[in-house]
Amino acid sequence: MSKKYYTTIGLEIHAELNTKSKMFCGCINNPDEKTPNVNICPVCMAHPGTLPVINKQAVLNVIRVGLALDANIADFTEFDRKNYFYPDIPKAYQISQYKFPIVSGGKLKGIDITRVHLEEDTATSKHDRGDYSLVDFNRAGVPLMELVTEPVIHSAKQAGEFGRELQLLLKYLGVSEANMEKGEMRVELNISISEDPKIFGTKVEVKNINSFRAMERAAEYEIKRMSKLLDEGKGSEIVQETRGWDESKQSTFSQRKKENANDYRYFPDPDLPKLFLNKAFDIEKMRSELPELPEVKRNRYRNDYGIKDEDIESYITDQELGNWFEKVAEILKDKEIIKTASNYITSDYLGLKKTKEVRLPKFENFVELIQMASEGKISSRGAKDILAMIVVDDESPIKIAEEKGLIQNHDEGVLKAIVQKVIDANPAVVATYKGGKENALMSLVGQVMKESKGSANPSLVQKILKELLA
Repeated sequence: MSKKYYTTIGLEIHAELNTKSKMFCGCINNPDEKTPNVNICPVCMAHPGTLPVINKQAVLNVIRVGLALDANIADFTEFDRKNYFYPDIPKAYQISQYKFPIVSGGKLKGIDITRVHLEEDTATSKHDRGDYSLVDFNRAGVPLMELVTEPVIHSAKQAGEFGRELQLLLKYLGVSEANMEKGEMRVELNISISEDPKIFGTKVEVKNINSFRAMERAAEYEIKRMSKLLDEGKGSEIVQETRGWDESKQSTFSQRKKENANDYRYFPDPDLPKLFLNKAFDIEKMRSELPELPEVKRNRYRNDYGIKDEDIESYITDQELGNWFEKVAEILKDKEIIKTASNYITSDYLGLKKTKEVRLPKFENFVELIQMASEGKISSRGAKDILAMIVVDDESPIKIAEEKGLIQNHDEGVLKAIVQKVIDANPAVVATYKGGKENALMSLVGQVMKESKGSANPSLVQKILKELLA
């Protein structure tokens, strides 16, 4: 029987920052550039005699992240040289930060943050040429934010939730697109397991992760792999190393022995000035200018609108949809009607969006549709049908309802005649209902709706049926 092991995970997350130019030179920062080696210059190619210049916007972006995390913003910070040789590092060192990061502390999703610092990205190695590799230096020198968490995450699911929330936060702040498919956000797992929750096991780092789902699977795989080794008495085979994630095999593989900080021989970069951030920037003004952040917005939606958490997440992750919903809610005002509107947006509109090209209708048309449905002028089915029309051809719902005969009939005299006709035509169903099967009534309601071409009010139909069958 397998023993109980305690999992400890820490995350290192890199995100390329939204700036016009690279971190230490004037080259364009364009993650969508397809032609290799065009956004380069003597500085980012490390030609002898060139000198780096700090990108002010990149520093501001990292400060904004720190403020959003409610972290400590350093008064003094500096850049260091992290020395190692690899083909994607033209200088044979990377300009990073070691002892004095811009940001320290803070929290997100209840997870403690160790630090957030600023560095330059590496070039991109291309290994698709068979027996040789090429290097594209377009990415070399792009501003890169690195966030390190404390080792306080205890499950793959929790790690995934943190990563997704950080991605969302970076987008809200406008500091990074954080698109993992493009490599704008990259995640590394530091994971260990132990029989004692107070003692860390041997730490393994996992790289090559290109989605949060892959991160969760990589964590789950490592937990199982290490647990099996410990169960079999092979704990010595768990070594401090860097492993890669193989998406096709859904497994990790050993890459290299893990380096320690001493191996990088960090020292302050002599070509870059020291920074005193409180003198350079008005930090409190920057704090006051932060946008409404995801968690604050979630709480506001719960309090102001009373809508479901699943609906809220749809609006939080899609800011355009969220802003549109807020304008709709502002017009509707009534909480119950707002909930109805939200159901049509998240269930029906987003459902349509998965199957065909649609667009958000005009506020006034959608509000008109919701008001018609809430007042019983059209049925729920009619509202869904009209919504499917106005997201393609944005017209007045009232006009569509009148043209398509979808306005509900509330005339009891007219409906009674239709109901009686249906009762007469379905004696077996009537007998079943009278025999105690309440569900048979809905079959009759359906027949009345069909006979009235959808114009009958279903609630009124049920009332008339019950009266006539009493």
